[in-house]
Amino acid sequence: MTRVLVVEDEPQIVRALVINLKARKYEVDAAPDGATALRMAAARHPDVVVLDLGLPDMDGVEVIKGLRGWTRVPILVLSARQTSDEKVEALDAGADDYVTKPFGMDELLARLRAAVRRAEPTGPTGDTVIVETPGFTVDLAAKKVNREGRDVRLTPTEWHLLEVLVRNTGRLVSQKQLLQEVWGPSYGTETNYLRVYMAQLRRKLEADPSHPRHFVTEPGMGYRFEP
Repeated sequence: MTRVLVVEDEPQIVRALVINLKARKYEVDAAPDGATALRMAAARHPDVVVLDLGLPDMDGVEVIKGLRGWTRVPILVLSARQTSDEKVEALDAGADDYVTKPFGMDELLARLRAAVRRAEPTGPTGDTVIVETPGFTVDLAAKKVNREGRDVRLTPTEWHLLEVLVRNTGRLVSQKQLLQEVWGPSYGTETNYLRVYMAQLRRKLEADPSHPRHFVTEPGMGYRFEP
């Protein structure tokens, strides 16, 4: 059974989420502040975190950073903050998706399911494709990236984006295709997600992230992976 950690200090929102999630057979833990959330995540190992950014004891971005120090659990931000900069800050810290308040429960649950799906290990497919570049190696079957002899830790969303690009090596992948393949069919215009996650991949894998040679931007069109 999928376990959800809800981090939210508004009781009516917590109650609505708990009722709706339990009705769909999720196990639910709830934390009213960041410190409790970090303790519960370590103790309960949730499969997905739904996180409000406006917490009473610390900013939700700090909670994201705290979680990302040790876990790749999908993090779905739920916040009244609606500016592009605030969304980018949360995504850049390691969040997987961002839903603004007020929200529709059906949309939130759909995004939660998509986040959980992205994190699920895939079964053996006979796929043994290993792509090598001068600086790093991508093993599609093992879902591993190695750079200079060390495994690189990627979040599920970072991996999924990398995988789509690598499977289309040398070909332009449009922004819309990337959004729909990585985040789901209801996405197509959230290009700021792509900018944030491409920047993260470049930081982790490119020798010179400001002058990428492997993750190439085609302005206004999409991205291309060159080994």
